[in-house]
Amino acid sequence: MPRRSYTVSLVLLAAAVTACGEATSPVPAIQPTITAGTAHTCMLSSTGTVSCWGGNFAGQLGNGSTTGSVSPVIVAASFEFTTISARASYTCGLDRAGAAFCWGNNGFGMLGNGTTAKSTVPGPVSGGLHFSSLTTGSYHACGVTSNGAAYCWGWNTQGQLGTSDTGQRLVPTPVVGGLSFKALAAGYDNTCGITTSGQVYCWGGNIYGQLGNGTRTTPSYVPVAVSGGQTFTAIASGSGFSCALGSSGATFCWGANNVGESGNLSGSGYTTPTQILGSHVFAHVTAGSNHACAITSGGDAFCWGGNQDGELGAGANPQQFGPNAVSGGIKFSAIAAGASHTCGLTTNDAVYCWGSNRFGELGHVVERVLSPAPVIGLTGVVTLTAGATSSHTCALNGAGTAFCWGNNANGELGNGGSRPIALPDAVSGAHSYSTIAGGLWHTCAVSTAGAGYCWGSDGTFQLGTGYLGAWYSSTPVAVAGGLTFTSIATGLWHSCGLVTSGAAYCWGANVRGEIGDSSMASRSVPTPVAGSLTFTAIGAGIFGSCALTSAGAAYCWGDGASGQLGADTTSVSVVPNPVSGGLVFSALSVGGTHVCGLVASGAAYCWGSNYSGQLGTGSFVAARVPGPVAGGHTFATISAGSRQTCAVTTDGAAYCWGYNDAGQLGIGTSGDSTNVPVAVTGGLTFTTIQAGSQHTCALTSAGTVYCWGDDYYGQLGHGVFGFSTVPVAVLY
Repeated sequence: MPRRSYTVSLVLLAAAVTACGEATSPVPAIQPTITAGTAHTCMLSSTGTVSCWGGNFAGQLGNGSTTGSVSPVIVAASFEFTTISARASYTCGLDRAGAAFCWGNNGFGMLGNGTTAKSTVPGPVSGGLHFSSLTTGSYHACGVTSNGAAYCWGWNTQGQLGTSDTGQRLVPTPVVGGLSFKALAAGYDNTCGITTSGQVYCWGGNIYGQLGNGTRTTPSYVPVAVSGGQTFTAIASGSGFSCALGSSGATFCWGANNVGESGNLSGSGYTTPTQILGSHVFAHVTAGSNHACAITSGGDAFCWGGNQDGELGAGANPQQFGPNAVSGGIKFSAIAAGASHTCGLTTNDAVYCWGSNRFGELGHVVERVLSPAPVIGLTGVVTLTAGATSSHTCALNGAGTAFCWGNNANGELGNGGSRPIALPDAVSGAHSYSTIAGGLWHTCAVSTAGAGYCWGSDGTFQLGTGYLGAWYSSTPVAVAGGLTFTSIATGLWHSCGLVTSGAAYCWGANVRGEIGDSSMASRSVPTPVAGSLTFTAIGAGIFGSCALTSAGAAYCWGDGASGQLGADTTSVSVVPNPVSGGLVFSALSVGGTHVCGLVASGAAYCWGSNYSGQLGTGSFVAARVPGPVAGGHTFATISAGSRQTCAVTTDGAAYCWGYNDAGQLGIGTSGDSTNVPVAVTGGLTFTTIQAGSQHTCALTSAGTVYCWGDDYYGQLGHGVFGFSTVPVAVLY
């Protein structure tokens, strides 16, 4: 008997075969999907091409070699696949005609080609049969023909082939009983199938009650009906258990439940279909070694069972005896449970994986990932943030994917972890963002659909969820209220956003009136800023906020101790207060305790705290009203940091001024502050710039990011920790 292996079983329906009289009909579209084996993962694209990655010791990647790969490699095939299914160390698929091809390990004949020799490329399954669906078990495989006949081949010591005996088969052999199936699911040593009328039959091993007929221990070499009389629409089989979706919308599992894989509380398992905990209605289910996952019709993913390697996608939580939401809020169209890892395909065909990565099956180089991580690399950056109070940096690429790096003590990188990272790491979740902002210990972003998401510390309710029940979230969580945002800003302990109408909302700490709702009460959900003003831009600082109207008028509220309200006062304002001077601003940036803006001519004005020269006015005296920045430069963009300010001229030259203890001015030295703009070293041409707490980052027109200053937490993104007084390229 072979060593007990992990099982993944996906029931994947092939595209319908065009009849002879319909040769001119449109070619059926191929539905992208994903499948996972023990140590490898494969994806089918809409073009019919299959890509695989991970372990390859038996040739299961199908690229003609036995060398593993942490990045996807193309399966060597001259035809289009319409469906795929992977097992521990082999993979199978169907072409457009329904012909089956398999590759990888073949020790028990599971490739179905009449031999036990492995194959590193797809080879035809013997018999000339045309299948409509295909499933792979640990050491056996099965398929259903277009007329509902079931065939199986491979290992058969427990009767899992359904041939009424235990003899191994090297080629497809009919399952006895004359039943007509619409789908099959092959497990470790058993198989189950759904008939065309919705009944489930199982055959093979039964030590854990996986036949579902009320018995345990005695195997069956022929199909036997599962108890209960329910009808089912989908099924998946793992190592000693099966789960199926009932026609009523409920999910039922049976068999082993040692770590919750059957979705219920009894450690002794279940010998008949038993409804799992919760009231979720799922559209798809998949089973791995000792865990299962499912997705709803809306694309929400849930997993349950063992979580030794993070395969449930919810951090390092212990085993779960009922459905547990996969972190990140990603919307999936398909999901596949492997041995100790899980992968999902999003609605826009992006691949995310989590769990064990010993062989590169997640498409990464780390040992394991506890929450969904994309199998992609960082491409051209279009948006950048290094918040005025933050020690981390975030960016958006052209597809709207968010990447963050640097300090992560409170989960502000959004990658499911809490350790600092010196290289860009993708934010969990399949959201596509249009804008992003970083605060002291949290980050917020707006999706392309206008939904607000935040992650990191929630100690002062700055995530806006109405209180998480925890002090932080290391993955994005939705901002409460269902508002449609156009922009978002993050301060020290609070956040603000603008909605489509231009109205401003803020939430979080309200120490000095920074929420702007006429009070000093903290708010756990977005709360309208008083005054009924409409704005086009908004920013948040340590204990204050500012916004800009469409007419270019600036308003500020919150702390005014350093003059940062710009209204010739040092008092607190709990409502928006107009900035003095009658200037018409085209841009506004809120720093720690100072604010800067640009007028239409490109001239810069700043006000507020100035003990480090961050106002750039040639002095170190604070200003309670806007004052012009020295030097006569014409700026296109400006960013106020914690105690430094940086700006880019219309011809792309970068200038910084203010505090420079960690080299955040980028002038090749550290220590001395400057109260007038000085050119950033290197002669680089930038399109935008972002000043952080003690570091600065800027973006070139080619989408390349450069950072300089403090790098204690890796916020410069070049793979090391320390600091740099000159711009260094972010590595990705």
